[in-house]
Amino acid sequence: MRTRPPELPRASASIATASPWLWRALLGPAFLPEPSRAGEPGRPRGPRSRTWGAPGRASQPAEEAAAEYSMDRGWQTPNPTASEFIPKGGSTSRLSNVSQSNMSAFSQVFSHPSMGSPAAAGLAPGMSLSAGSSPLHSPKITPHTSPAPRRRSHTPNPANYMVPSSASTPVSNPVSQTPSSGQVIQKETVGGTTYFYTDTTPAPLTGMVFPNYHIYPPTAPHVAYMQPKANAPSFFMADELRQELINRHLITMAQIDQADMPAVPTEVDSYHSLFPLEPLPPPNRIQKSSNFGYITSCYKAVNSKDDLPYCLRRIHGFRLVNTKCMVLVDMWKKIQHSNIVTLREVFTTKAFAEPSLVFAYDFHAGGETMMSRHFNDPNADAYFTKRKWGQHDGPLPRQHAGLLPESLIWAYIVQLSSALRTIHTAGLACRVMDPTKILITGKTRLRVNCVGVFDVLTFDNSQNNNPLALMAQYQQADLISLGKVVLALACNSLAGIQRENLQKAMELVTINYSSDLKNLILYLLTDQNRMRSVNDIMPMIGARFYTQLDAAQMRNDVIEEDLAKEVQNGRLFRLLAKLGTINERPEFQKDPTWSETGDRYLLKLFRDHLFHQVTEAGAPWIDLSHIISCLNKLDAGVPEKISLISRDEKSVLVVTYSDLKRCFENTFQELIAAANGQL
Repeated sequence: MRTRPPELPRASASIATASPWLWRALLGPAFLPEPSRAGEPGRPRGPRSRTWGAPGRASQPAEEAAAEYSMDRGWQTPNPTASEFIPKGGSTSRLSNVSQSNMSAFSQVFSHPSMGSPAAAGLAPGMSLSAGSSPLHSPKITPHTSPAPRRRSHTPNPANYMVPSSASTPVSNPVSQTPSSGQVIQKETVGGTTYFYTDTTPAPLTGMVFPNYHIYPPTAPHVAYMQPKANAPSFFMADELRQELINRHLITMAQIDQADMPAVPTEVDSYHSLFPLEPLPPPNRIQKSSNFGYITSCYKAVNSKDDLPYCLRRIHGFRLVNTKCMVLVDMWKKIQHSNIVTLREVFTTKAFAEPSLVFAYDFHAGGETMMSRHFNDPNADAYFTKRKWGQHDGPLPRQHAGLLPESLIWAYIVQLSSALRTIHTAGLACRVMDPTKILITGKTRLRVNCVGVFDVLTFDNSQNNNPLALMAQYQQADLISLGKVVLALACNSLAGIQRENLQKAMELVTINYSSDLKNLILYLLTDQNRMRSVNDIMPMIGARFYTQLDAAQMRNDVIEEDLAKEVQNGRLFRLLAKLGTINERPEFQKDPTWSETGDRYLLKLFRDHLFHQVTEAGAPWIDLSHIISCLNKLDAGVPEKISLISRDEKSVLVVTYSDLKRCFENTFQELIAAANGQL
């Protein structure tokens, strides 16, 4: 039952009603000073959860509306769990009139760091118009650090879109018709100097109506038309994306049985929980890596400093003699690129029972090398293998029938050239442009791995004065390596890049692919009389760059749509987790009937209303949309009424969702207080 709150103390009432004209002139008709409770000056208020008074007060005079609005906010009880319930729907049904009291119910929908309450759109609680504004205390900030230019790059405050225009305010107040109606005075303090400016964000049109509880919106049309499956789930993310993420999580959390693999140490420097990412070499192995000239192994490990997983590349039996190569390592650590696996640190260790050099990289779960994805078929080299006398060559491979589609090859070229451009711009060389050192995650995402390893392993003591002396030569070698990778992809075989097969490989490219791809390969593999740059191949890529950009943005739209579904699901899971801590609790405060009495009994009946309904024939009635709809209405506390029937069908209780939410919040806070020892 709604009752009006007790009368305000005189001091608070004077603040609320003494000078509404002054506050309206300063802040506009939609913002009024928020009174402070005794002993709590400037305490911020959360959004309103109830509306006091009759619903027909929208047309009352401006002074009465201002006094009642201030009185209402001054006596609002703070909700300690407001951040857990989004949005905070009020019990009002006056959605047709766009006023601040209505729109406060949706202030949490447009969450923003600067939105503590609806009044935060004007001045933050506790701020004074004169605080820190004295010019005598100005630190003489230069114009480029003042708020004016920085405001242009700030994200607009969503609360400003909730400011009603002057058309929705009563015309009885002449001040509300000033040109500054609907504008908000913003305050910003930089270096001790306070700046005031008028936010020119346009006010919304009148008549805006929003739902008073969260619902699942339909799929955006630009995403719906690109869905490959008609039966895609409507409440959850796509099955393919879910499976991919689950696989990544499994790999990230994988561990080994130390008894079965005693050769793997439990801790290496600050890393622990080592897990081999590739088969470990035998202890007596003599054969060395074809790339680095040393025996190598790779592990996933967790850093004890930040508890994040990393990839450790171990170089067996290497002794670091000259530490001046760490200058190059520091340069590699500064490179952050979407197509490069970032190097984090390099250190030596004896944890493997022999001197070893370890490179720590970012860990990308689920990644596989280009070699294992595209060059793992032994039959792919059949076209280039030598035939016996009298035998003819096999059939010529074609696109989509043994060869990769050209669009996929161009997608790889754009990413690899982008990585090389960043590396060369930093004054470094990749030196690992090889199918065994290129990681593929997802469908087409590439990352160049093991960067910086050659710079340490092949560091020459004669380069003490200038470790970057040979970088120009190495950069030219990177372009040749890129050409070999592209040619191998076009032939779908590593045999095509061998010297004796180059002519046959280029004939294959000429027949199956465009002249731009052929010219790009020839340019990268042909020796030039001048220094080449990775930027020279940009005209050959041409408009295909925009194709890759469009594909990436479309993929981003699909993932954002799936993320939007999980945002709602996470909120409902928190709601169910709290409800589960209340229902059927055996005992609380030595009261075994606690969960069956009072507010808890209503929540128990609501739980039955959600999950335990049956049809007329007595069969379970299971409807996911019913569960989601009811939980959303409970979360917002809408004034809609529902009938709760006891299990013996002898009692029928008619309650509103707002009443259920009040019972829910009070009960959960009681449990929290007991858990914290406050009861």
